[in-house]
Amino acid sequence: MPQQPPLAVSSWSLHRALGLAWYNRPDNDIEPKAEETWGKGSMTLLEFPAAVAALGIDRVEICSFHIRTRNPAYLGELSAALAASGVTLQTLLIEYGDISDPRTAERDLAWIERWIDTAAILGAEKARVIAGKAKPTPEALTLSAAGLSRLARHGASRGVEIVTENWFDLLATPADVEALFDEIDGPVGLNGDFGNWDGPTKYADLRAIFPRAVCCHAKGDFSSGSLDEADYGACLDAATEAGFHGPYTLIYDGPDGDELGHLAIERDFIRARFA
Repeated sequence: MPQQPPLAVSSWSLHRALGLAWYNRPDNDIEPKAEETWGKGSMTLLEFPAAVAALGIDRVEICSFHIRTRNPAYLGELSAALAASGVTLQTLLIEYGDISDPRTAERDLAWIERWIDTAAILGAEKARVIAGKAKPTPEALTLSAAGLSRLARHGASRGVEIVTENWFDLLATPADVEALFDEIDGPVGLNGDFGNWDGPTKYADLRAIFPRAVCCHAKGDFSSGSLDEADYGACLDAATEAGFHGPYTLIYDGPDGDELGHLAIERDFIRARFA
């Protein structure tokens, strides 16, 4: 019998409920003002762990732009909110930076390291960083691998595992993923993301990359209004066939505003699949 995999929820899946964003970036490394990117919101990030716990899920991922400030007092409040809800911060998602661009790599690596420090203060198990946005030339892959190796050492010194994913052009194919990881010198893991692969080779591509995966963004397709169960099931099967056993982070990005309700649909589908 298959075992139930651990589940998590990303703060992105409640971006409408959270509403506000704070865009600290390598080119804007200041304490930013709140922007109503998705409206004023109906909950704060300090309330997010309790909302996830109410779903019967005890792990979360937090996008860096949902963190209002890196002021130690606020980070202490966020850590306390996680602890009070019995929720583990699985991954801090560091949402900016391009370590594959020689013009910005040093600046961006230093900025990412500061966010890894924040992940450590919050007790995060992992920090997800962007491998790069350049086209997958040998030079770009080598530069990214060197940067990821450096970040892996920085994370290891602080007890934070570094993971990356095939988000931008640099890792457009499984072959690019393999080429990058073959050059990395250090403990870097892969976050497999159902939403980052499409086309006729989607499930074969997932099977190809998931042997390297240590976590997964399990994004369901709700573009038709309801969950595409055939696609979601095939993605889960591809990951399982590759030997992956979770954790699965529920990602909802569909058109309906009921984020919690659709996260429950994903949760129930995965639990039934592994029952």
